[in-house]
Amino acid sequence: MKTIAVILGGGRGERLRPLTSQRSKPAVPFAGTFRLVDIPISNCLNAGIHDIFVLTQYLSASLNRHIGQTYRFDAFRGGQVTVLAAEQSDSDSEDWYLGTADAVRKQLHRLEMEPDDDVMILSGDQVYMMELDAFVAHHRALNADVTVAATRVTRDEARRFGVINADTASLITDFAEKPKDPKVLDAFVAPDASGALTHLASMGIYLFKAKVLAELLAADTREDFGKHILPTALSTRRLGVYPYTGYWEDLGTIESYHRVNLHLTDPIPDLSLFSERHRLYSRPRFLPPAKIGEALVQRALVCNGAVIGDNATVRRSVVGIRMVIGRGCTLDGVICNGAGEYDFGEGRADGDTPPLGIGEFSVIRNAIIDRDARIGRGVKLLNDKQLDTYADEYITVRDGIIVVPRKGVVPDGYAF
Repeated sequence: MKTIAVILGGGRGERLRPLTSQRSKPAVPFAGTFRLVDIPISNCLNAGIHDIFVLTQYLSASLNRHIGQTYRFDAFRGGQVTVLAAEQSDSDSEDWYLGTADAVRKQLHRLEMEPDDDVMILSGDQVYMMELDAFVAHHRALNADVTVAATRVTRDEARRFGVINADTASLITDFAEKPKDPKVLDAFVAPDASGALTHLASMGIYLFKAKVLAELLAADTREDFGKHILPTALSTRRLGVYPYTGYWEDLGTIESYHRVNLHLTDPIPDLSLFSERHRLYSRPRFLPPAKIGEALVQRALVCNGAVIGDNATVRRSVVGIRMVIGRGCTLDGVICNGAGEYDFGEGRADGDTPPLGIGEFSVIRNAIIDRDARIGRGVKLLNDKQLDTYADEYITVRDGIIVVPRKGVVPDGYAF
């Protein structure tokens, strides 16, 4: 008996654009040195789960490359991390993945599962550190056909998730997907609710008996686990709930992406990158240590290979791998996703394309500088008009956050 993990790569990621304009959501950088997909894979590896499949269909080249370069198991420890991209065939439907359940259904034959195995469904765009071995043990102790990981949320947040009622034996008695009706929300207030966290919400993390998963997907051919499969299964199967009390965020928007990354700079963040129990893995790059000149750096993550010039000021920001910040720059609330190489631009003439990184004397506030961006000298990215949305050939503003896209170029002296 083994546990197989299936990580869902998500849809087009429209609300995360432009971060997802050239890559799938699981490939989006996190904390300056990781990718979002590293989070569920690391949770699996920490729990001894080594049979891992990542399902994706949109812009998967970057994700494929990262996984291929990072997760290589040796001959003495079995396992694999395999990307399963959507594919068309003569015998199956010619549609791409239409939803979470549809994606798993179309790749079920590739999971190499036995009837007594368990299949864990994870999301590729969530931030959390869960002891998945404890989740598996809880599922087996309940002898549940399906177990749903759930966390407490506020009433307003409950409208965005599947909400759960459960009995004292941790068995689900009722389930509603993204309820909007106030009467339905009232019916799902947890009996032991205290404070603002009144509802038990599905995290989109499921654990199925393999045989049951195959039977449910064959019996109900609709597209989504939360909307279709789980409500149908509730009347015929034994559904359990696994209450999770740790940190968890769904990175579905630019605002949440910016906020969660900045929280990592807090003195004691809710999510720790320094835990020995919950290690976060990624590709080893063998970079030099960060180099900081006579600069002021306050509450920041500064990753390997970064360079911060003299008289620069960096406050509550993330400075990614190989990120070069010129002298005299000021960054406040900025996520810098780093670069794939160095380009110091020595001796460039006026009018040339700026080198990788941020040019000298630039001032940037509340922004995301995506990977391999080039920002010229004396640039000001401040959004003084506090616009919620905006776009031109150099930048995009979403949720009030300025975004310089991947490989974007901002010329000398540009101001916004």
